Amino acid sequence: MMGGYGMMSGFGMFIPLLLIGLVIYVAFRLSNGSYSIRNKENNAIDILDQRFANGEISEEEYIQKKKMLRE
Repeated sequence: MMGGYGMMSGFGMFIPLLLIGLVIYVAFRLSNGSYSIRNKENNAIDILDQRFANGEISEEEYIQKKKMLRE
């Protein structure tokens, strides 16, 4: 009799832990998926491209900064 109760107790604790883990995983993916390091790098290069196109920086400065961002 005790064995059946212990098994249900173990299984009963597994489901809430699984759900908590799933919620944490989904929250993490939603928060980090759209704002990754790669997106930051691309955003910086886009800004650099725009500054060069607007004439705010010279070609030499553009090449130097782009090289720094890609390293």
